[in-house]
Amino acid sequence: MLATAATFTIEGVRSREILVEVDLRQGLPAFTVVGLADTAVREARERVRAATLNSGLEFPLKRVTANLAPAYLRKTGATFDLALAVALLSASGQLPDGALEGCAICGELSLSGDIRSMGGAIAMAFGARERGYRRLVVPEHNAPEAALVDGIEVFGVPSLGRLVELLTGSWTPSPVRPARRHRTRPPGSGLDLADVRGQDDAKRALEIAAAGGHSLLMIGPPGAGKTMLARRLPGILPPPTFDETVEITNVHSIAGLGGRRLACERPFRAPHHTISAPGLVGGGNRPAPGEITLAHRGVLFLDELAEFSRAALEALRQPLEDGRVVVTRAQRTIDFPAAVMLVGASNPCPCGRAGGECSCGAAEHARYLRRLSGPLVDRIDLVCELAPTSPRALVDEPSEEPSATVRARVLAARERQGRRLAGAGVQANGAMDGPLTRRHVRLGPDAVTRMLEGHLQLGLSGRGHDRVLRLARTIADLAGREHVEARDIDEALGFRMPPALSEAA
Repeated sequence: MLATAATFTIEGVRSREILVEVDLRQGLPAFTVVGLADTAVREARERVRAATLNSGLEFPLKRVTANLAPAYLRKTGATFDLALAVALLSASGQLPDGALEGCAICGELSLSGDIRSMGGAIAMAFGARERGYRRLVVPEHNAPEAALVDGIEVFGVPSLGRLVELLTGSWTPSPVRPARRHRTRPPGSGLDLADVRGQDDAKRALEIAAAGGHSLLMIGPPGAGKTMLARRLPGILPPPTFDETVEITNVHSIAGLGGRRLACERPFRAPHHTISAPGLVGGGNRPAPGEITLAHRGVLFLDELAEFSRAALEALRQPLEDGRVVVTRAQRTIDFPAAVMLVGASNPCPCGRAGGECSCGAAEHARYLRRLSGPLVDRIDLVCELAPTSPRALVDEPSEEPSATVRARVLAARERQGRRLAGAGVQANGAMDGPLTRRHVRLGPDAVTRMLEGHLQLGLSGRGHDRVLRLARTIADLAGREHVEARDIDEALGFRMPPALSEAA
């Protein structure tokens, strides 16, 4: 007899439908799995056999052949166990005809018959809905996560025995409630901008970056506050929308992060500078998401930016432009989301000391900054130079603006952008493309004149020109101005890469 069960596998951060076909024939008992399966999938034979018997079910003593279609796609992992077991039970007549119709099944089996939790439940639920399945069976622990997807009925099942009861109609599980947001700390607590003394220009740059979703590079000596500022950026960002929350949760579920709860905050990732290019942008023999994808809809902070390998930094160029990473292999192309705010921090020279204490020569200084290529720097919206914090600012009573006050201005600016960009497919100025920029950033005569002067002073590229316009639009939004003025262009030009540094890079 022949039976088919539908399941899903993870490819990138999306799911791919797999049909598990099981054929039973008379002959010497054997269990063969075909369809380009890896070791973990082939070992499912033993897990399925033990789980079936330990669940009080019959394992047929026949020749069993299981095919995972499509056969050309490499199958990895243990999430095919449950579909294999159910197809085997259906082929052996232990499940009624039509029990698997309109149903997809995903999960890993233990030898006792319990169903273990897995990663990527949201992606599988999206895939099941897109393929027209009415029901999705997942491990009990993953059910709230999968239930975040509308339009499909999700069942959380604890064991193989319970699943058989569900498919035969002798057991009906309780309705699954979608996962809720979980906060690890109360809103407003944690790191605060008020902790950073001085550095008013850098704080202003941080506020503009948060308000428009712009990338930021801070250059300054050690101890100036670059890392402190970067780690306080999530505290002034707007909370993610529900759709963004589901995207973040999906990525983290596939990567085994987040504790299977609905994300409530934007991610903040800070990889070490020794990371490889595949580790930063994704890839490998079995393509997996990199740090830029794990920071999707959040912040990717690269401390000691000039110490990262040239290959890793150059690999960021296309993702920063497109908001996604495309990994191509011989048989497939995988797309990873990468809509991030890039924040970099770098010393001005190898020794890191500022002013007259610097022991680096001109050649060393230029060589150090050349590690940041011109094309990469051209993709960064704001560049801010930090000076050492003055002793007076360190010893005086603190009078710094708290994160809550800055966040209120950021939220107001984002609301203005949301109204302006409604229906455009983007939510912040930093994500606008060329046509959107020209449509929403109109310049008066004074602003045009100032923009032309900026071209002469900074030698802006076409990309740099558009980024200055988007930055000026954000500055105007923070000030509550409907139109971009010459002063907004002035401030935006002030945050472009200084000519001396640009020439070195």
